[in-house]
Amino acid sequence: MTDHANEPQDFKNHLDVSHAHVEHHAEDYAQNVNARIINPLAGIPKDNLRLQVEGFCIDHGFQGKEEIFFRGALAAQNPLEEDYTKIPELTDDDKLALKREITHKWHLPRRLYYAIALCSLGSALQGWDNTGANGANLSFPQEFGIEHNEWLIGVINSAPTLFGLCSAWAADPINNWIGRRGSIFATGLFCIFPVLAQAFTHSWWELLLCRAFMGLGMGIKISVIPIYTAEVSPASIRGGMVTSFQLWVAFGIMIGMVFNLAFYRIGALAWRFQLAAAFAPAIPVVLLVWWCPESPRWLMKKGRYQQAFRSFCCLRNTEMQAARELYYAHRQVMEEQSAFAGTTLGRRIWDLVSVPRLRRATLASAWIVISQQFSGINVMAFYSSTIFSNAGYGTLSTLLASFGYGLVMFVFAFPALYTMDTFGRRNLLLVTFPNMAWCLLAAGLCFLMSPDNPARVPLIAFFIYLFTALYGPGMGPMPSIYFSESFPLSHREIGGAFTICINNAVGSALSLTFPALLARVGATGAFGLYAGLNIVAFLVIFLIVPETKQRTLEELDFIFGVPTSKHMTYQIKTWLPWWVKRYIFFRRDATLEPLYQLEGYSARHNEEQAV
Repeated sequence: MTDHANEPQDFKNHLDVSHAHVEHHAEDYAQNVNARIINPLAGIPKDNLRLQVEGFCIDHGFQGKEEIFFRGALAAQNPLEEDYTKIPELTDDDKLALKREITHKWHLPRRLYYAIALCSLGSALQGWDNTGANGANLSFPQEFGIEHNEWLIGVINSAPTLFGLCSAWAADPINNWIGRRGSIFATGLFCIFPVLAQAFTHSWWELLLCRAFMGLGMGIKISVIPIYTAEVSPASIRGGMVTSFQLWVAFGIMIGMVFNLAFYRIGALAWRFQLAAAFAPAIPVVLLVWWCPESPRWLMKKGRYQQAFRSFCCLRNTEMQAARELYYAHRQVMEEQSAFAGTTLGRRIWDLVSVPRLRRATLASAWIVISQQFSGINVMAFYSSTIFSNAGYGTLSTLLASFGYGLVMFVFAFPALYTMDTFGRRNLLLVTFPNMAWCLLAAGLCFLMSPDNPARVPLIAFFIYLFTALYGPGMGPMPSIYFSESFPLSHREIGGAFTICINNAVGSALSLTFPALLARVGATGAFGLYAGLNIVAFLVIFLIVPETKQRTLEELDFIFGVPTSKHMTYQIKTWLPWWVKRYIFFRRDATLEPLYQLEGYSARHNEEQAV
């Protein structure tokens, strides 16, 4: 490769990495009225692309690797097998590696799986704490003399989410200062010491204070871990990878139920062990997180391209694939920087509502987390023992029934690893929400059966378990996946923080009110209310939430550039009539016109990506 380091300045001026040749501008992100998804490398002649790659290598210190980055740029420019197999510059090893991305898409370096598994383990605390509180609700109110104060019990249970509201906004500056790994480490400390301290409290306000400090760490952790996972994962399996967050939450719920049973016979001290045991998952995270590769996209954001390339090399199978992802992301990030130039925290917060592309991502992500709370699952996690107790179970039977709930959630979280990137995020929500609604309604109606009827309690448990089984592969992992991928790199932390604030606010309100709601309207009324909220969530998701599966994080700028009105019009006037023809009248000749038109991809790829 020719060394251009000492060439005249006029030559370097030709190593232009601008996007002038691509017929789109920053405004397309805001008003993508034609629903185009544009490959930023499409249509660039090879000679020009080589010059641009060489300019990139000179700017970022990759002299000597120009050929690798050029091959990576060609692979990014021609992502389909029918295209890249015809490129003579790509080696046989390159073509084999690209083919295996489709045929063996889960065959990735161990460092990638290590990083995702370790960091996602930190999310187990969230589920474990919920179920620890679930079992503790049967005894700590009596010890502190607050068993008749439903509102105070609700405040103590929801303290982590209430105080997570205060800390979620800190995710942006903390990520900016110490990176993804540093943020995971710092929040892990809040998941160890306050959790252990719960076992040594002597009054309800001490317990409340410990849970408040837990919330300060959890408010940041909940957004950082999914963002990190999304940034290190390939687009083809990103949904399945980020699902690991929910998988570990479900694991924490199940293990929390196991410990509730294990400590059941301790007596009056049981609740202290049930709450404090949840510190365990945070220990390996805090000790081992520094052996995980830092997020390459965060390193790019900080201008540390050499480290970003090394990180990509740890996370991908070949250097060419790492170079392809780095260069492709670089080209899109250039566009993002001109489109979303917020430099201060206040400006970035304002951008979430003032910039159309960001506003659409904020609206969709916020509604996803609101829908999760509307589903009623978190209320179940906190109060399933109370619900089963009201249904007529004794203490041991209540804990066993709650363990069944946790086991079902964990087992049915596994299908999402596959379905999230095949069936799609949006489709899973549209299928599961109506079915979760009737399950809740059926469970609520079973409470009207006579207490003497032997079928009453088993039927209540059956419908709650069925509801949980539907939640696992559908709504379960969706919030962490959706907000972690919806925002551009410039606003990813603040977008995630805002979404978590919405999640915590709604979750806190529901956790606070459920004990009083249950006391006033009974289980039938409470379950009926949540069934109705599931239907509301379904309708709004149908109208405003776009599909994001198998898109790169950078391509999603164009997805969220499509105006909401155009998206709603398409769903009502195009998708819904097609669905009625195809699945109500069984017309096999019904065809669906895709919403998004891909530029720089083959026609077959357009058909595969039809919405």
